[in-house]
Amino acid sequence: MKYAVCAHEGQVFQHFGKCPGFRMVEIESGKVVSSQDVSADGNGHSALVTFLKKHEVDVLVCGGIGEGARKALKEQDIELISGARGHLDIIINKLTKGVLKDDPSGMCDHHHEHHDGCGEHTCQ
Repeated sequence: MKYAVCAHEGQVFQHFGKCPGFRMVEIESGKVVSSQDVSADGNGHSALVTFLKKHEVDVLVCGGIGEGARKALKEQDIELISGARGHLDIIINKLTKGVLKDDPSGMCDHHHEHHDGCGEHTCQ
């Protein structure tokens, strides 16, 4: 299974649509078999979903994410684990153990033209 974790400076990045990069991790039988940091190709959820599909990602792990992005991921058969936060190594360890689950509180529903990012307020 191939996971893409929204990443920035060793932490889970908290706004999918503005994610600067991903830690791509392949996990088989509870073990990490490959791990690579990859810069994102553009921003906005449409571009990022296309990027993930191109990289054959099975599951996206992120902090905050809006309904449009959720829908776009579902249309591309990419599973979602939202509401994640903290250090990438801890998150990846939880993935290997199968204990990291989607948290609907990771929903962003306040997006507008001048929105600067979910890491700056209560959207997580």
